[in-house]
Amino acid sequence: MAKQMIFNCREYEARIAIVEGGRLINLYVERWDEHSIAGNIYIGKVVRVLPGMQAAFVDIGLERTAFLYVADAYFDDPAIDFLVESVDDEAGFNRINGGNQFHAIEDILREGQEILVQSSKEPLGSKGARVTTHISLAGRNLVAMPGASQIGISRKITNESERERLRLIIEKARRPDFGFIARTVSEGQSAEEIQKDIEHLVIQWENIKKKRSLVGVPGMAHKELSITLRAIRDIYTSDMDRIIIDSKSEYEKIQEFLREFMPATPCNLELYDEKSPIFDFFGIEVDVEKLFDKKVWLKSGGFIVIEETEALCAIDVNTGRYVGKHNLEATILKTNLEAAKQIAHQLRVRNIGGIIIIDFIDMENEGNRELVYNALTAELRKDRSKTSIQKISELGLIEMTRQRQRRSLSKIMCESCPQCAGRGIVKSKTTIYHEILRELERESVLDSSRTICVLLNPDVARLFMEDKRKLIDKLEHKYSKKIILETDSNFCQDNYEIIPMK
Repeated sequence: MAKQMIFNCREYEARIAIVEGGRLINLYVERWDEHSIAGNIYIGKVVRVLPGMQAAFVDIGLERTAFLYVADAYFDDPAIDFLVESVDDEAGFNRINGGNQFHAIEDILREGQEILVQSSKEPLGSKGARVTTHISLAGRNLVAMPGASQIGISRKITNESERERLRLIIEKARRPDFGFIARTVSEGQSAEEIQKDIEHLVIQWENIKKKRSLVGVPGMAHKELSITLRAIRDIYTSDMDRIIIDSKSEYEKIQEFLREFMPATPCNLELYDEKSPIFDFFGIEVDVEKLFDKKVWLKSGGFIVIEETEALCAIDVNTGRYVGKHNLEATILKTNLEAAKQIAHQLRVRNIGGIIIIDFIDMENEGNRELVYNALTAELRKDRSKTSIQKISELGLIEMTRQRQRRSLSKIMCESCPQCAGRGIVKSKTTIYHEILRELERESVLDSSRTICVLLNPDVARLFMEDKRKLIDKLEHKYSKKIILETDSNFCQDNYEIIPMK
């Protein structure tokens, strides 16, 4: 099936959709004023060591101190063993699993100590970022680990001769003070491409070490790539037919990145120049809107209900309107099999992580329970994030975890609703603000009226005022329209109306 990567880049936000066979399978969102910090490297200061938790808090210059667990506090000390267990390259900046053997946090760190750390997880809710001293630098084909000596190969490369070929290439080209992980996309790459990646990552590390002596404490020694370039580096694969982007400036940045770091990678890059918004043109906006629904319908007439909480995500499966054709067990089996596929898809596209409890409809037949479990695990193999799953219990429950490094889409694009005392969610003011801007673009293309009036909530209107009307002025100039903002205190935060004036 045709697979495409579609970029919707504006001054306020970047959205990246992965579409396969016309279906949205992944969505990445980043606001320009809320840049991801995952992968950034900081010179931090230890502000508190907690022996009881075997962890420390580190000031890295953010609003909240970062959390450093003892297993993530490895230093280049021959007394500390570095244990290689497995490779998970898909996050781009995770390294080979390691840890301190028989060392307490108070033996490794002291308050006031300056250390170089890397953000491995975004701040989530009231929690600060999680950091590690296991520095990893992601390239297109490799992940470099300064100070390590091991060579790892992605578990998704299953051909033994290819694994050995990559291992020998890396062993021959690497420096003795660097470990490397061969990422999944390195399969089949030439020795020259692997060598080029190694050289680039070594130079990058040398620059970070130089910057460390120049930057104050706390301070940033290395900033990860923008979301658009990270997507090309980490997500793009050769099975993608097209990359389509609606921003000329980002298009040119991607072109330059491809020339410099991926010259041998075939890439069908296109600049979108149609008048309609790109997500509308490809039918993605409708799918994005559905991602905020708690209830997701299945083809048979059954449905699943997704409830995200602070601690976990609960998913309930129901037969709904589906009554089956033969017997109750067959009806339940079909609903559960459909639900298993839909659940894996929803976890991926909504980026739901952490602990997940799935309540399948109870099945009496042990073989049927095994079929549903196998269907779910097969779908989860398509997921870039690491998952761990338990067998279906006698109660029909599955307990699983999904790797969480960034906030889910609901956490990014929604906030607690003040009108229901936090019991539900509505789209945030910023999301409505962006939605209105997109709707104005759409209305300006489709309607011939010279003037457009926007009725909206006063709090959302303030975002337009705080922007000094810059974005509105640009739309007026671009489409030769006059745009008038009218506030109505009766409008809820996520309600607005756009009226062409005849």
